Amino acid sequence: MKKIFLLTLLCAGLFSFAVNAKKTDTRYFEMRIYYCHPGRLDALIQRFTNHTTKIFEKHGMTNVGYWIPSNNTENALYYILAYPSQAARDSSWKHFGSDPEWRTVSKKSEETGKIVAKVTSVFMNATDFSPKIKPSGGPVDQVFELRTYTQLPGRNPAILARFRDHTMKIFKSHDIKNIAYFTTIEKDPTVQSKLVYLVAHPSEEAAKANWGAFVNDPKWKQVSTDSEKDGKIIEKIESIFMTPTTFSTIR
Repeated sequence: MKKIFLLTLLCAGLFSFAVNAKKTDTRYFEMRIYYCHPGRLDALIQRFTNHTTKIFEKHGMTNVGYWIPSNNTENALYYILAYPSQAARDSSWKHFGSDPEWRTVSKKSEETGKIVAKVTSVFMNATDFSPKIKPSGGPVDQVFELRTYTQLPGRNPAILARFRDHTMKIFKSHDIKNIAYFTTIEKDPTVQSKLVYLVAHPSEEAAKANWGAFVNDPKWKQVSTDSEKDGKIIEKIESIFMTPTTFSTIR
């Protein structure tokens, strides 16, 4: 009887592990930021709207989302792509770059001048607690917030545990919609990953009220205090409000 009981526990544990593993999105993600030459952002948007996203798909890239910062002083477009793996990513971009259709589109779109001045890439893995990333469609009726947390040395596990066990639930209670959570893949393996995540609010005005209610929530104050018994966790927080483009799969 004891053996049967232990076997049952083992099977239940394995099943639970399998379910959790299945929920984790194992794709290789890339956030790309295009900084345009003055007056050329509209040309970039048109190129993506009419051509680029479709050519991406042809070469096995998954369009996750496209956004324009609300305070866009750098003429930037932010977007996220997903690939089956890093190797697949490299192969896709190689074929994209040599695609005759893309070369024609690129040349024609730049007849009146270069469009992109600089490109920045951030490679990422989805966290094991990130919601499933799926197209939302519909009208644009919310504002997205991209937040990047730089942790103090050795404190990456602490921030992930806090979000996994507490923060996301408290966000939800204050109308802060959890969209996606990632950890960065750093070139130098000795450099600690950052936490990068997307949340959404009804508006920027609502976001201010949501964050005010969140930081004053007694549950959050207790969680914050408990999680920092061994020291502070966060070194720096960066936040950008963004509006999805008309062709973004996440709206």
